[in-house]
Amino acid sequence: MAFGTKTNERPGTRAQVRYLRVSAYKAREVLDLIRDLHVDDADGVLEFTDRAVAIEVRKVLASAVANAEHNDSVDPNELYVSACFADEGPTLKRWRPRARGRATRIRKRTCHITVIVSRMDPKKLEQRQARSAAAVGRGGVRRDATEVRRARVARSRAAEAPAHDHDHEGHDHEHDEDGDDVVPGEPTESTIEMADAVEPEDAGDLTDEVEDAAENEVPGEPSEPVMDAVEEAAASEPEAPASDEEKS
Repeated sequence: MAFGTKTNERPGTRAQVRYLRVSAYKAREVLDLIRDLHVDDADGVLEFTDRAVAIEVRKVLASAVANAEHNDSVDPNELYVSACFADEGPTLKRWRPRARGRATRIRKRTCHITVIVSRMDPKKLEQRQARSAAAVGRGGVRRDATEVRRARVARSRAAEAPAHDHDHEGHDHEHDEDGDDVVPGEPTESTIEMADAVEPEDAGDLTDEVEDAAENEVPGEPSEPVMDAVEEAAASEPEAPASDEEKS
């Protein structure tokens, strides 16, 4: 063994968070869930893991992927979690007062979390790409981080587009003679012009008769149309037969 060689050095790109205020035992339970997983799968597992330390582990994983992409020029879609571990950090000693003048020690644990990502084996990478292509062919969701990111950006940009920009292709609209759109339930300009051109023949005479009748009407007395109607009703009724007293 050459002088200065590290025996615990592992190949890959790493990221580390130190002095995290959580015990190494709790961190290891979460790290065991993502070991040997593709970085996309590991990120999905950490997103829905109901542990507080999973948020910090997800940040470390994102940092390791970014280091591999920018420092080592590795495609993020070819990375997987080759190693992840949690080391014990310094323990903070605190005291809790108890009965009869005694005290109980409180140990506030800390740990150092390390996540290492490496390039996936070419054979496994081909199998994963084949499964992704098959999922796309069946109409499923492609588990490609780059494509998912591009689709998310496209959706956000489409949502921010002005609301008045609408595509009218594929919609059937009715048009009148002038080429204007016809709205169902509303009259067109040609219909309005035809209605204005047509006037009732005796509209003026009828108006004059109504005004004259209103001027000649006396309050509290029946009008002439009412009297005419009463006379017609009386004339049309048959006469009642005479009673015995009237005959005698």
